[in-house]
Parts: sequence; structure tokens; C-alpha cells
Amino acid sequence: MEVAVYNIKGEDTGRKITLNDEVFACDLEKGNVEHTVYLDVKQYLANQRQGTHKSKERSEVSGSTRKLGRQKGGGGARRGDINSPLLRGGGTVFGPKPRDYRSKLNKKMKAIARRAALTSKVNDKAIFVVENFTFDAPKTKAYIDMAKGFKVADKKVLLVMPEVDQKVLLSVRNVPNALMQQAIDLNAFTVLNNDAIILTEDSVAIINQL
Repeated sequence: MEVAVYNIKGEDTGRKITLNDEVFACDLEKGNVEHTVYLDVKQYLANQRQGTHKSKERSEVSGSTRKLGRQKGGGGARRGDINSPLLRGGGTVFGPKPRDYRSKLNKKMKAIARRAALTSKVNDKAIFVVENFTFDAPKTKAYIDMAKGFKVADKKVLLVMPEVDQKVLLSVRNVPNALMQQAIDLNAFTVLNNDAIILTEDSVAIINQL
């Protein structure tokens, strides 16, 4: 598949670049592709969780351990001390504890999910290829001008670079609806979570091999 290459102003340079059909034009109806994408996105989001949630149990709440009333004849529950879960300010029963939400997914499944996500964006005509570039200095306006050239300034945009470019990164970082990512780190979630994808030529060469 060949697509046009644009310059940083969003103008067609007249050149074409080849996108690997195995990556950008895979069969979305084949096998359980949709479920594989679901598993990959689920794993990615789970891996972002810190898992530091914690509530205090009865033995961890600060309070007197004195028995509040006699065992029988009070007309109520045997609630024991003031740390009882039955009382306000008492401990929590079966509350959340710190845990690791991370899970594993094999590389082949992650590759299938990434290819399916890229294919869906190609089908939506939401992928643009720009010639390799860098900014003279870190400047948010430089990125905004480029986004306006591609008419995506009001959309969530993923800018894919072959490697981390500090000038570009600092220019994109302050824009709420923009994200820069290395081609090697591309995943199904970040592709699907953005309205438009801008790839540099060198990035395409890397993604074609993923």
C-alpha cells in the first residue's frame, strides 16, 4: 500500500511511501482479532494501575481495646471494642489491599492487536506520513502550526517518532490533546485512543518490521 508523504506544513510533497500490508492492511475479520485487541488494551490499562489502595482492618485502627459492654444482656451485637467494624470509625471488613495488577500477553498477540489497530486507523483515513523533521527549538507553537497544517489541531493526535527528540517532545508535552511516542513503543491502546496518527518516514520503516 502506498500513501502520500507530506511536509511539516501538511503539504503533499509528491512522493509516496510504502506501508507494509501485513501491518497496515491486515484482515480484521480473521480469527479472534477483536478479542485479541480487547485483551491487549485490558492488559495495558491494568499495567498502568499502581495497586496501592489500602484500608485499615480492625487490628490496624487506632483506638482503645477496652470492651464496651458486657457479653450478654445488652440487647445488641457482641461488638467488642471501639475498633469494631460495626461502629463508625471502626475497621473495614475485607477491604482493598495492595496488589499487583500486571498481567502477561505473548508477543504474537500484542503484534496482532497493534496491526489491527493500525489497520482500523488506515481504514478511517486517520494516518498521515510526514517527512522526517525536527524543530529548531522547543516551542509549542511549532507543533500547533504543524497540527493546523494537517487539520487535526482540535483532535487527539499521536505523533510517532523513530526515537526521542527532546525538542519535539518538549514542544508537544504541553498540548493537552497531543502525545509523542517512539515507533518501537507503539501499542494498540495508544493507537486506538487517538483520533489521528502522524508518522515520520523513519517511523514507518520501523513499524513496517513490527
